[in-house]
Amino acid sequence: MRTTVGIVGAGPAGLLLARLLHLAGVDCVVLEARDRAYAEARQRAGMLEQSTVDVLRACGAGDRLDREGLFHDGIEIRFDGRAHRIDLAAHTGGRQATIYAQTEIVKDLVALRLKDAQPLLFEARAVAVERADTARPAVRYVHDGAEHLLECDYVAGCDGSYGVTRRALPADRTRVYEHTYPYSWLGVLADVPPTHHELVYAAHERGFALYSMRTPAVSRLYLQVPAGTDPADWPDERIWDELAVRYAAGDGPPLRRGPITARSLTPMRTRVTEPMRHGRVLLAGDAAHIVPPTGAKGLNGAVADAVTLAEALALWHRTGAERLLDAYSDTCLHRVRQAVRFSRDLTDLLHTRPDRDESADRSRTARLRRLLGSPGTVAALAHEYTGLWSPWCPAAPTGDGGG
Repeated sequence: MRTTVGIVGAGPAGLLLARLLHLAGVDCVVLEARDRAYAEARQRAGMLEQSTVDVLRACGAGDRLDREGLFHDGIEIRFDGRAHRIDLAAHTGGRQATIYAQTEIVKDLVALRLKDAQPLLFEARAVAVERADTARPAVRYVHDGAEHLLECDYVAGCDGSYGVTRRALPADRTRVYEHTYPYSWLGVLADVPPTHHELVYAAHERGFALYSMRTPAVSRLYLQVPAGTDPADWPDERIWDELAVRYAAGDGPPLRRGPITARSLTPMRTRVTEPMRHGRVLLAGDAAHIVPPTGAKGLNGAVADAVTLAEALALWHRTGAERLLDAYSDTCLHRVRQAVRFSRDLTDLLHTRPDRDESADRSRTARLRRLLGSPGTVAALAHEYTGLWSPWCPAAPTGDGGG
């Protein structure tokens, strides 16, 4: 099979890239190792930056988001028994944080891809990327029990941190920066309406907690736990009791409890691969970078990569110019490094280290008070939280590729 762009991975990065390329008249084939039901059920991120929402609307994937998404003008940070609200919209000229699960974005983009009758192969497992440094790279994959070769002009690696496309980058020309935290997040879904109408970040001496939601009837909650924790060691009652302790602040409403329907453990780590390109293979999303979920930059960074790569490929397809493709890695990594910094700072500020002492607790409280006590620092936090990038508008590509 032959196509212009071979996309490995049908997560948000791969599917959005395929959608943008289709709008730009660039043919592509998407290969996904898992079946459709699995791809549409993978529980991942759920907080969208304003720019991500803008892109989804512009490319025709915003209808259900606008109907079902939860749009928040602010967030709350709790520490030392008190609640502090940050008015995101007021500090950013109206930008919001939107709750809309990654699973729903995937469903929307899959539906658009199939409606347009564009190639999307589920249960097509990529096993190798060949001829990466030539003008005719190829992806070898297994589908329906047989091995096939997808030949293309460019390969987009959107297959996550354990995917095959990362291995196409030569080890002697690649640097990987990694940091693993000594704690993880125990995440649960619960069939109970959210206690609070906005996201709540709680910094407690017993550990961090995050109160989020998926719908008006489903809560999404997280607890900081030691790395390697077995979720089975946390029965429902223990989870709710611990959340109640960490979430408590002043005269706020009591924590609503309900049946927990799913639980999982999320390791806290940073990993960045530099560069994000070798020859005609370009990485996007988790295949290139992972950040702690505290700052909600993972999914949004994947969307930004897809937009940047789509613009570069569209310009090349229209004019033959490769300048945006040549700049792709540096363009993305500039933003990625800022996302790493923001995520690291917020993670360190809100979490409790295993080796902490009373002095560390007092220092963290002082840092939080300083952060939230100044209009300037609050405004800076609001701007970074609601978005680190500005989108190219996929509905109206420019003639020269500028964005």
